[in-house]
Amino acid sequence: MPLNTTLSRLLDAGANLIADGALATELEARGCSLDDPLWSAKVLLEQPQLIRDVHRDYFEAGANVATTASYQATPLGFAQRGLSEDAALDLVRLSVRLADDARREHFARHPQAGPLLVAGSVGPYGAYLADGSEYRGDYVLDAEAFKDFHRPRIAALVEAGADFLACETLPSFAEAEALLALTVEFDVESWFSFSLRDGAHISDGTPLAAAAELCGSEPRVVAVGVNCVPQHLVPDALTALGQAGSKPLVTYPNSGESYDAATKTWATSSEGAAEAGESRPEGLAAGAGPWRELGARIVGGCCRTTPRDVAALAAARPA
Repeated sequence: MPLNTTLSRLLDAGANLIADGALATELEARGCSLDDPLWSAKVLLEQPQLIRDVHRDYFEAGANVATTASYQATPLGFAQRGLSEDAALDLVRLSVRLADDARREHFARHPQAGPLLVAGSVGPYGAYLADGSEYRGDYVLDAEAFKDFHRPRIAALVEAGADFLACETLPSFAEAEALLALTVEFDVESWFSFSLRDGAHISDGTPLAAAAELCGSEPRVVAVGVNCVPQHLVPDALTALGQAGSKPLVTYPNSGESYDAATKTWATSSEGAAEAGESRPEGLAAGAGPWRELGARIVGGCCRTTPRDVAALAAARPA
């Protein structure tokens, strides 16, 4: 892969990219217990090589993007385990190195592979709270408090060499504004991806159109979209984003199962999913064509998706 390849250059050249799928699902399949406020970031402490292995499996399945295990990796979160800020940020940097190691291993086996990018995951403040509020957006901080929370992790991701930031599962418009300012501060490319209340609003009730307009004002944001959402909401959400802005779109919904944030459990189906005819793994791959017609240039999977789902996406990708 050319060293100067960036997400913006790939999208400007017309690429249709495949993002990876769930990290936590695969770690659990490898025996990790993630019933913990740190979630998958816990494995950075305990068995980091498993994270590298999951990244490698997603590259083998056809993903172009590996998303780092930093979604819930924050100094405040690690402080609850007695780690200093320096030690916590070393773990954030490790998350980038693990993804890059997997990329290098993949290139060693497949010299013609690519493009392959490493996205530095920036989860919302609600992920640190570990109470499901990344799906509600019902927390209130001022702009400087949001920046103070996110700045150290973003600095570590950029320093470690992440190709761009995935500011993801964002439920709060105010938080998105603060993160946008930080992308300018660090002069780093990003995509912004929101959680949803419904097909027209992010989780705090802000219209998706406003989110699209916010991101449309900043050239460092190269794509905007939705993630960690039911598949049946994706068409309406992409339509709303596309009508309000001109950025390439990104979507990586959940598997088709439904999540109860209160009990932290998954159901194999829900009324909404059943009405939408969702199934897995066929649902994710089958949805990709219509989503791309609505402007999605990056498609992947979020919770409960696997390398098998990503392989199906890659097989269905347009030439």
